[in-house]
Amino acid sequence: MTRKKAGLLLATLLLPALTALPMIASAASPSATQARATLQAQIDALAKRALPGAFGIAVLDLQSGDTWQVNADKAYPMMSVFKAPVAATVLSRIEHGQNTMDQTVTVTRADLGYGPIRDQFKGEQMTFTVRQLLAAAVSKSDNSAVNALVRLVGGPTIVTAYLREHGITGMRVDRDEAGIGRLFEDLGPGDSLPANETETEQNERYKRGYARFMADPGNRSTPVAAAAFLQKLWHNELLSPASSKYLLDLMYAQTLTHRLRGGLPPGVKLADKSGTSDDINGLSAAYNDIGIMVWPDGHAVIVAAFMSGSNAPPKQRDAMYAELARDVAKATHP
Repeated sequence: MTRKKAGLLLATLLLPALTALPMIASAASPSATQARATLQAQIDALAKRALPGAFGIAVLDLQSGDTWQVNADKAYPMMSVFKAPVAATVLSRIEHGQNTMDQTVTVTRADLGYGPIRDQFKGEQMTFTVRQLLAAAVSKSDNSAVNALVRLVGGPTIVTAYLREHGITGMRVDRDEAGIGRLFEDLGPGDSLPANETETEQNERYKRGYARFMADPGNRSTPVAAAAFLQKLWHNELLSPASSKYLLDLMYAQTLTHRLRGGLPPGVKLADKSGTSDDINGLSAAYNDIGIMVWPDGHAVIVAAFMSGSNAPPKQRDAMYAELARDVAKATHP
């Protein structure tokens, strides 16, 4: 076949696709195009409204590849957001035969932290399977469960090493929930809570603990790194497809329904992990939510948002997260 004939044949084959392109382009209404163009202005405005707190946001449309960011290269305290990479580390070890889902782990009364395990605990120790601990840690944000999982894998540095092995450099895990709590309580290694402490003395200690926590670089992530973690999870680059689905299902089942979930359109699911610190003297060290919004047609959009140092009431913070979800949905899937 001559080059001229080959070119004519190729043009004939491509003609239907080429003629369809104007129809595809026109499928996006002017209002939808404008919404995508204005999303950056909207998240910029949210960040300004969060002042004097910091609000870092990274949005990634997994279909188009479009991104929107504000304050996204700054590292923020993760709080319970870190339970998702801990779970991914555990699942990776299970895939490599180092642990099993049905393996049992002992939790003692001294190990207890916030969450349903503490509320239902009986006796001085109980055993739980890894499967139970994963569900409690991710879906119910149970601190006792994640502490047990961190011990199981060999400590926080193992989680950070796992992240580095997969090219995620802006996220680090240095402590379990018990270690984070000791920072907030301004307790050093081996320290116990002061005896006969007055309310004033306790408040002063909490102020010092808040300052220590805010200055500490540990257990932090940039929104960009959190978005990269979710992107790799979605594309089965962290785990096998079966393990990725397992973790995403635990995130879909998260029981905390505020923040991004408050602004989801009907039919849209969210696989997310939130993270929250106590408020100290009206200031919140961390109020976070990272997740993947998934439409019934399979369109998926990542939103990684971290708020730190906010003096806004919780309902106002929740409203800002809901507004963020609505703006993202309108811009990416009108």
